[in-house]
Amino acid sequence: MKKALVLSLAVVLGLGVASFAQTLSGSWDTTVSITPTPVVTLGIDSELIVTYAVSGWSFTSDTTLDETGWQGQEFDVSGALGAFTLGSTLIFDPASVEFTSWEVTGGLSIAGVNFSADFTLEPGVTSLEITGSGTAGNVDVSIDLTLGGVDCNLTFNEVVIDVGFPFCCADVLSEIAFNCEDGFEYVSFAVDGIAVPALPWVTLDALLTFTVDSKTLVLTPNFDFGATACFELYIAQANSGNLTLGDFYIDGIGLQCTIGGVQFYGLSFWGEHADKPEILGDYWEMYQITTTDDGCCGPFDFTISLFFDTASTQLFTVSLVQADMSIQIAQQFTFTMGISIDLDAAPASFTEWTLGFEVTW
Repeated sequence: MKKALVLSLAVVLGLGVASFAQTLSGSWDTTVSITPTPVVTLGIDSELIVTYAVSGWSFTSDTTLDETGWQGQEFDVSGALGAFTLGSTLIFDPASVEFTSWEVTGGLSIAGVNFSADFTLEPGVTSLEITGSGTAGNVDVSIDLTLGGVDCNLTFNEVVIDVGFPFCCADVLSEIAFNCEDGFEYVSFAVDGIAVPALPWVTLDALLTFTVDSKTLVLTPNFDFGATACFELYIAQANSGNLTLGDFYIDGIGLQCTIGGVQFYGLSFWGEHADKPEILGDYWEMYQITTTDDGCCGPFDFTISLFFDTASTQLFTVSLVQADMSIQIAQQFTFTMGISIDLDAAPASFTEWTLGFEVTW
């Protein structure tokens, strides 16, 4: 009779576990790089991610490897426990066989007030950050309390309180900060988007800051030159001090359009005042053609780019040619390939050839 009871309990437990919604998913993303000159070298960049999900909780392992071996290992856990949301991240350094960090986060929302906590442990250092925020009518309040951060104890470190409220015709964001060394740090009041009469394309941001021995007022201009049609201009405006405006600079021009399903992108940048687009790198001009078509089993993407350098000795100063393609062989498998040719490195212009694939399940 006892054996039958134990067997029945085991069956019930098994059915209960089987009834939970469980999934096992992940991805394996790998790229192999072959550099033919000056000597043939082989590189590999691989990341394996596996996630197990059950009853609203997820457990993830993230492993990275390269040609030298195991480089990174991270474990993540996230889920909810009643009204609490919890998360944990554990990071190790496999190459050095060392523990890197452990972070635990928690959150709770009660009656419109949100609380969160963030505990971080690193070798020799611990910290605990507790935040709270809520809204009462037109007033927004948030509190950020930090403990520890310098050694393994949890002594008071810093607290920052943010309050947002309307004042006259503006929305004001106020911040007050205290730390363990100086006590009071500062209190600031910020207003964004102050309109300038008769200049609808210019607005000002104001920041008023008080410390124990100073007060500063900073006005920062913002310019809206309107929407661009087809062409994009990179415009900068010089300013100094609070209200001194200088010259306007046109530092670059871009052109984007789609012709018969093929995207064309041209970009030139020669100035020093506006932010240079990251896609240009060390070059000043680029022309790019991109297309996406239906392949045999899935989407086929292809991009070819030409980069120009003022110091290039090649025809029309073309300096770099890059081509990348990807094709989805199956729903869970994508193949990629890329070629980079640095013409200024002639006669050894063939810079890199990459092969890659991604498997998901």
